[in-house]
Amino acid sequence: MKILGIDGGGIRGVFAISILKAMEEAYQSKISDHFDLVAGTSTGSIIAAGAAMDSDMDTLLDQYYQYGGKIFMKEAKVGLFKSIYSDRSLRVLLKKAFGDQELQAVSKPLLIPTVDLTHGKPYVHRSHAPDELGNASIKLWDAVLSSCSAPVYFPPNNIGNKYLSIDGGLWANNPSLVCLTDALHYFEESLESIQILSLGTGKQNIDFSIDAEREWGINHWLRFQLPSFKVTPKLLDLALDISSESVSYHCKLLLGKNYCRINKDLKEEMPFDDVNYMDKLIQLGKEAFAENREDIERFLTK
Repeated sequence: MKILGIDGGGIRGVFAISILKAMEEAYQSKISDHFDLVAGTSTGSIIAAGAAMDSDMDTLLDQYYQYGGKIFMKEAKVGLFKSIYSDRSLRVLLKKAFGDQELQAVSKPLLIPTVDLTHGKPYVHRSHAPDELGNASIKLWDAVLSSCSAPVYFPPNNIGNKYLSIDGGLWANNPSLVCLTDALHYFEESLESIQILSLGTGKQNIDFSIDAEREWGINHWLRFQLPSFKVTPKLLDLALDISSESVSYHCKLLLGKNYCRINKDLKEEMPFDDVNYMDKLIQLGKEAFAENREDIERFLTK
């Protein structure tokens, strides 16, 4: 069973899209043609849902360019009394991309990790099975929006007045382990038959250097810049990176050569909400594909 898993990472999702776009161009086929199951968390859920719906990556990349600046337009300076960003533009993008498509009607098996905030539980939307609350279906755009709703930065997503849902990156920023357990449980695959191609959104060089300060406050974790009042999400970015790499480590131990992880050092901090890095991230994605092409081809032909 061949599986595609895509990390969360906000605007850094264009890095993964760039890799997938290069794959489509190289092999002259839709991404979904190569996989039996696709999964994505947060921004990765947008990409995974697009792949499951046979959207081409070039179109998806254009949508990131068109909506990225609108999605990350500040509603609040520091997010103390309201979320920093509204989800209005994100809703528009997702509804335009997926329309009234029901998740359960997506033919390609699709996994979208989220968090049930109301009940304090990890949560997975599945196209091939009812979710943990027994719900048979949900709009595809609604499930994706839930997975993208990063705390403080976006408001929680209200699912039919039943519960509030937030970013799946809090527990499964790299959805590979979710994919692995679903393949074993729902599809009754053997461990040896499971292959996962896992795409990161770039490994940041997040700087927490030793300095003279002995007591660390919020400004050390969420860099607060004056006079712009810009808050850099260092702590959240660090948590997402560590979570993703931890999952990669365990999946590599479990699957060995059947786990192919594609990621790349970004050499600097590229906050998930800074659209100014899009062009650089796309170029890095092209480089990552070229550097890992042999591994990708080996994965696809095995």
